[in-house]
Formats: sequence, C-alpha cells, structure tokens
Amino acid sequence: MNNSNLFKNLKSDIPASIVVFFVALPLCLGIALASGAPLFSGLIAGIVGGIVVGAMSGSQIGVSGPAAGLAAIVLTAIGALGGYQNFLLAVVLGGVIQLAFGFLKAGIIGYYFPSSVIKGMLTGIGIIIILKQIPHFFGYDADPEGDFAFFQVDGENTFSEILNAINAISPGATLIAIIGLGVLLLWSNVLSKKGKIFQLIQGPLVAVAAGIIYFIVTAGNSTWGISSEHLVSVPVPEDASSFLAQFSFPNFGAITNPQIWVTAFTIALVASLETLLCVEATDKLDPRKRVTPTNRELLAQGTGNIISGLIGGLPVTQVIVRSSANIQSGGKSKMAAILHGFLLLISIILIPKLLNKIPLSVLAAILFIVGYKLAKPGLFKTMYQLGWKQFVPFIVTVTGIVFTDLLIGIGLGLLVGIVVILIKSFQNSHFLHIEDKSNGKHKIKMTLAEEVTFFNKGAILKELDSLPRDTYLELDVRKTRYLDNDIIEILEDFSEKARNRNIDIQLISERGTIENPDSFIQFFRLRPKSA
Repeated sequence: MNNSNLFKNLKSDIPASIVVFFVALPLCLGIALASGAPLFSGLIAGIVGGIVVGAMSGSQIGVSGPAAGLAAIVLTAIGALGGYQNFLLAVVLGGVIQLAFGFLKAGIIGYYFPSSVIKGMLTGIGIIIILKQIPHFFGYDADPEGDFAFFQVDGENTFSEILNAINAISPGATLIAIIGLGVLLLWSNVLSKKGKIFQLIQGPLVAVAAGIIYFIVTAGNSTWGISSEHLVSVPVPEDASSFLAQFSFPNFGAITNPQIWVTAFTIALVASLETLLCVEATDKLDPRKRVTPTNRELLAQGTGNIISGLIGGLPVTQVIVRSSANIQSGGKSKMAAILHGFLLLISIILIPKLLNKIPLSVLAAILFIVGYKLAKPGLFKTMYQLGWKQFVPFIVTVTGIVFTDLLIGIGLGLLVGIVVILIKSFQNSHFLHIEDKSNGKHKIKMTLAEEVTFFNKGAILKELDSLPRDTYLELDVRKTRYLDNDIIEILEDFSEKARNRNIDIQLISERGTIENPDSFIQFFRLRPKSA
C-alpha cells in the first residue's frame, strides 16, 4: 500500500487510533506488571508494536504490542536467566529466530486452523475480556490489567476475583464506570447516527475525558473520590535524563548461556503462533476481507522483537484485543496501528501526569464493549445451527480459553477439530447401496470416495466383513483419485475371503469393468497416475 492510500483513510484511522491507544495503555502497563518486568517495558513494546511492526506488517487492521499470553513465560524467564538484561537478550534472539521462520515461509501454518476454532478463539477472548474487566469496573484492581489466564499468579482465578470485587466495591470508580458505559452506548447506538462530528469524536475519548473530570472534581471526597490505586499508573520522569534512564539494554555477554537460547526459541515459537492465530482471526473480522501475508507478518514481528529487546521492551505479537478494538472503531488501514504507537510515545513524554488521572474503571467500560462485540450471544446460535462438526470444536475452544488460557484453548479446539475430521473421514470413505436381488444373490454396490486413506481402513473392512454369503458386490472406483496402499491390501485380502463365501466381485473403473479381478494390487499399481 503506497503512502497516498495510507493517508487517504485518516478520517477513519485517527479516531480508531485514539480508541486503540486507550485500550492499549492499561494493557501495556498491566502485562508488564503481570510479567514481573519494569512498567516502562510494556510501553516500549506497545510503541514498537505500533510504529515498527505496524509499518512493516502486511496487515491493514492488525495491532501489535505486548501479549498477555507471554506474561507467564516472561515472569519465569526473568528469574531463571538471572536478571532482566539477560532476558532482553533472549527477546532479541527470539526476534532473529522469527526472521528465520519468515524466510523459511513458516507462516503457512496459520492457514491450517479450522474456521470453527478461530471463531471460538474470538468468542472465548471476548468472554474472558468481560470477565476480567468486571473487577476493574467496580474499582477492584488487585489483579493487573492483561492477566487473561484463568489461574492467576496471586493464587486467585477469574471467578474468585469477581467474588472478591463484590466485597470491595469502590463507589466512585463504579459510578464513573457506569457513566462511561452509558456514554459509550449512547454514542454508538444514537449519537453516531446524528452527525459526522459524533463519528469523528469517538465515544471512548468522551468517556475517558469524563473520567478525568470526575477524578479532578471528586478529589478529596472520601466516599465518591477515586484513589490512586484505581488510576492508570504511567512512570513519570523528572527530566530528560530520568526518562532515558528507563531504557534497558541486553547483556550480550550471556549469549553462550544455553538457557538464553531455550527461552529465545520459546518466545519465538509462542509469539509466532499467537501472531498467526491473531492474523487469521482479524482477517475474518475485517469488513473488507483482506488477506494478510503471513510470512511477511513473521518478518515484521521478528524485527519488532529485535528492536524491542534492544531498548528494554517486552516481546511483541499481534494481539486480538487491540486489533478488534481497531476494527470496531472503524480503522481502515495500518495507519491506525502506527498512529496509536505514536500516541503512546508522545503521551508518555508530554502528558504522563494527565494519563495518571484516567480511572481504570472507565477503561474497563470500553473493554466491555470490545468483549461483547467479540462474543455476541447470537454467534452461539449460528454455530449450533451449522451442525455438531462446527459447534463442538467451537464450544471446546471457547471453554478452553475461558478456563485455561489462549494457547491451551486453541490446542483443545484444534484437537477436537482433528477428531471430527477423522470421524467424518471414517464415515465418508465409501457409499454402500443395497439395490436388489438377482439370481438368488444380494446385489450390493459400493462406491469409493475421491480420496481413501488408511483412516478409512476400519470402516471399509467392517462393511466388507459384514457382507453375507452369496453376494454380488459391485465396487465402483471411477471417482477415486487416490487409494492408499492399506486399502488396496484390504481389497486383496478380501478377494481371497470372497471365494470362500461365494461372493462375486465386479470392479468398475474408468478403464472398464473387471469380473473377479485376480489381483487388486496389480490393478491399482498399474493404474494411470491421473486416475
């Protein structure tokens, strides 16, 4: 996409970038906190993910930044590797490995995830966003933003955290969250249809402004005021030197440590998988149905991780929460992602104190809307109506994500999807028709499918063994383009059994009809390749 096309959609991309900025800000800080890393490292990753990865990526609506799915890996690695600077080296090397993945065209893996699993991933993330934001909505901020796993590092889980929130409601935070949610609903359902000004100025910006004003007005009120632990917490440097002191640099002296390389490969593998899953999901959400080049995406992510690691940032991936917020806010091109990165950079330099007046509960209200749009109840009905082959992998993926984490949920859904394929392959290997009786024999026609593999052995063997004595079997292979050697051997063995059970076989192929063929092996191995 050339520069003129990039700037052509600024009217849509600027408002979308502001919404993504407000969604990304607490997530960058929260994921850093959950990872046991400096808060500033999350912001670095968000800036690099927006500006660098956004510029290099082929995705027009995907947004990259620090990922919740890597938080547990980061937390463990910082301790195991002997410090944050050693961990940064692993991030840089992980980026190099991702570049190798891209050059080796490993991005094709992303195309092998079933649609039902991807839809389940989006729905599961939507549900988990809502569940995780309920405590923040009511002013209970014990768990950091971005901790999306079911079991948390503090020993709590998603539902116990909600119960804890009920017993520790902050009246001020809850009130402004309800006001913010009301603004968002009014804006999207009513005002956005009234005039262009309401489309240009997004509801989330108004909700955040209302939250800042509320905090200032109620400051000092013991009941309705909002205390500092319920606000965004951006590091505030005193001067330029203290700002620059927040950057860290990798310890290249530890490059011979094998644990560094193990961590690097783990980061590269998990970050690449999360990115490819997110790419597939965002392409499905894209109203224009554009297709992201996956190998280019791996190259962009690898470059982003190298740069992020070199200046003290967390590892980055493409992330579905920010990407879906971008799409829902009307983002049209990659400029929305790039601009959100610049907004993060400019705001932490120029207005960190103003950012620290934003109530987390207002941002929770924004994420409620994002979560609901990902997990609309009607989707469950639609998937159910598509049949069990679509619904079962979908619901297993949703459940797995809600009760474990993203990658485990996806893995469970994929496993069930494979089992469904095997079952259908088992069932669809052949068609059996009992047509009539002639000359005292049952006449049975079996038509083999276009592709018959060893997965189908059991089904075909069962049908052949169940044929009664004195049967006339018509075996039609005219549509069959691939027949596994295992199936040929089954037919060869059956030809011997058929003689003993007075079963006559007629083989119908594109070359004609053969009565009681002497050798199935010879026939199929001499068969033309095109057949």
